[in-house]
Amino acid sequence: MARQLNGVVRAAGFVLLLLLLIPLTGWSKEAIPVAEDPEIEKRMLALTMDLRCLVCQNEPISDSRAEFSNDIRREIREQIKANKTDEEIIQFLVDRYGDFILYNPPVKSTTVMLWFGPAILFVIALGALIVHLRRRRVQIEDISLSQEQLETAEALLNEEKKGKNV
Repeated sequence: MARQLNGVVRAAGFVLLLLLLIPLTGWSKEAIPVAEDPEIEKRMLALTMDLRCLVCQNEPISDSRAEFSNDIRREIREQIKANKTDEEIIQFLVDRYGDFILYNPPVKSTTVMLWFGPAILFVIALGALIVHLRRRRVQIEDISLSQEQLETAEALLNEEKKGKNV
């Protein structure tokens, strides 16, 4: 009887697990269709290699699987079909999303700290380290021992040596 009950409980647990997994199948997404025109796809991939996904932030749009990147790729394809140049497409994206979408934003007043900030911070930190070390050197005094202290130290060292030789 206990074995039958144990088997029924296992079967019920298995069925419950299957019922819990059914809703997960609804979350799957449709596969992205392969490009209609290989030339458009090649140009789109070349453009998206230098564009940053604003959702992933450190991944190029060409590699990202975020919805944002899918939308940008679709938009770029549409603009390529409309015979826009690469520069026009990139300018459209910069106007829409700002310079942050570019991996290499132009040097201008709003991006100066982005380009030169790390070097400036390094120079400031190096200067602070040098000032700190110089002040520390001044604070460390050269303590000299009196003649009596030197003689006491030498006597202690001689006693130590004699103790080891015996």
